[in-house]
Amino acid sequence: MSVSIDVSRIGTEDYRFSPSPLAELASAIHLLVEPAHHPAQQGWVAAVAASTEPHLLERLIDADFLWRTSRADMFLPAHPGTELADELDSVDALDDELWVSAALLTSSCGTLPLHRELGSPLVDARAREVARERALARGPRQLAFVDFVLSDPPRARAMMRQLLEDCDSAFFGELWRRLRPALAADARVKHDLLATAGLPRMLEVLSPAVTTDKAATRIVVDKLQDASTTAGEAGITFLPSVLGHPHLLVVHAPKWSPVIQYPVTAGDTSASTTAIDVIEQRLHALDNPIRLRLARSLIRGPHTTADLAEAWHLSAPEVSRHLAILRKAGFITSSRRGRYVVYTFDAIVAARLGQDMIEALLR
Repeated sequence: MSVSIDVSRIGTEDYRFSPSPLAELASAIHLLVEPAHHPAQQGWVAAVAASTEPHLLERLIDADFLWRTSRADMFLPAHPGTELADELDSVDALDDELWVSAALLTSSCGTLPLHRELGSPLVDARAREVARERALARGPRQLAFVDFVLSDPPRARAMMRQLLEDCDSAFFGELWRRLRPALAADARVKHDLLATAGLPRMLEVLSPAVTTDKAATRIVVDKLQDASTTAGEAGITFLPSVLGHPHLLVVHAPKWSPVIQYPVTAGDTSASTTAIDVIEQRLHALDNPIRLRLARSLIRGPHTTADLAEAWHLSAPEVSRHLAILRKAGFITSSRRGRYVVYTFDAIVAARLGQDMIEALLR
């Protein structure tokens, strides 16, 4: 499954790389309302929760569907501003129908269907019903907020801006001043890499979960959904994020320019990205009692095919078939010692499997 973006009509100058205070603020809020997704940030979450007015954190929960399991597209700007106020002004410039749709229904940064055929909940009865059903599944507070948005959009929008400004004052402003230099530097690196090495190489460095087709006319993002969009005259925007790992967010909804928010891991190799199909392959490789027996032997030390066949009362061809599956999945490596080929189990790959799976599901 993937989200694909047609980039055949745009040139190098139509790719934007820039930090966004609004996008990073939304990532920070997501951390606070869904800390289980980000164990490495538990210290920051605890510090903010301890120093922030409880009422402010409660207000975030009322509208948690904007930033808990998905991210409203308006929080990932295609034209990032220098300051948070600039980006909030751009959000204020959206008309009520588009703002309400983005807030309640058409976020593309989640796993629920986009309902592309529906209009704005302000004018489309079915869209309004879907928005209320989703909120009801989350709880009465969320339903009350949705009904408030539907009944009084101008007041709801003013309240949302005030909430974001309060978060900026309470915990984000100082954090943003620390993060911005690193994000700007990463954006420059990606921009220069695109200009000098081309799109496939830039995406390879950006994330292993983002690739191109053979003709380099379509960007393909490994996601738990199937969708597509086109980068038109407005181009495509890449937003670096320190707080976003492991999430890789893609804006692909109608009426929105494509945006990719990617995690900046500052050289942390433990935060590598593994494609979903690789994880499926590794789970399948271990879903067999014979291969598990072979793995138990190999993790204790190198063995030849003959060693393993004798130890487990198997034929050499049968052992070879199972070893080939484990090797293709990345669990074992082979080396030659004289006239013998010995196999070794990679314990690090096995240890990473659980974390890789969680990160892929959260991506």
